[in-house]
Amino acid sequence: MDMKPFADSCEQNKQPILNILREHLTATQTVLEIGSGTGQHAVYFAQALPHLQWLTSDVSCYHAGIQAWVDDASCDNVAPPLTLDVNQEDWPVQAVDAIYSANTLHIMSWPSVENLFQGIGSIVKPGGLCCFYGPFNYHGAYTSDSNARFDAWLKARDPLSGVRDFEALNALAHAQDLTLQADHAMPANNRLLVWQKAA
Repeated sequence: MDMKPFADSCEQNKQPILNILREHLTATQTVLEIGSGTGQHAVYFAQALPHLQWLTSDVSCYHAGIQAWVDDASCDNVAPPLTLDVNQEDWPVQAVDAIYSANTLHIMSWPSVENLFQGIGSIVKPGGLCCFYGPFNYHGAYTSDSNARFDAWLKARDPLSGVRDFEALNALAHAQDLTLQADHAMPANNRLLVWQKAA
C-alpha cells in the first residue's frame, strides 16, 4: 500500500511550474525548497532538472512523507528533508543559488512572511534567485472571484493567514536586495514571482 502523501494541486501545477523553472534555473546548482509539503514537487523538478541539487525542507511533521517520495524516486540530486521553520533564528543552510516555494506565503502569518524574507536574504548568494508560486493580490484587489473565496476560506481557518499583496511582498524582497525579474501568469489564477539577489 502506497503511504506517500498526495496533493491534487501539486499534480495539476507541477508541469506549468517546471516550464518556468526550466527557463530561470539554467545557471543554478543548489535550490532550497521551503515548505516541501508532500514532496511531490521536489522529486518531479529534480528528475526533470538533473543539473540541480534540490534541498527539501519543512517542519518535522512532513519529513516522513517527503522522504517517502524521495526514496521512491531514486534520484541522487534530492536531499533528505531539512528541518526548517521560517521563524527559527538559525536556518540549516548557509548559502544557496536559489529558493523555491509554492503555496506557503498565504498559510503563514505576516510576521512569519517577514521572517521568511529575512532568512532568504541571508542565504541566497549574490545573483541568486527566489521563486514563489501561489495566488497574490495586486493593489489590494483580488485577481479573481476564486481567489477571493480562497482568501475567505483561509481566514476562516486561520485569521492570521490570507492571500498576500504583491506590493507588500516586493517591499520585503527589496529590503533584502532582491529585485523582481519576472511575474508569470499561471493556471488557476496563480502567479510565479521571480526575484534576483543583487550581484
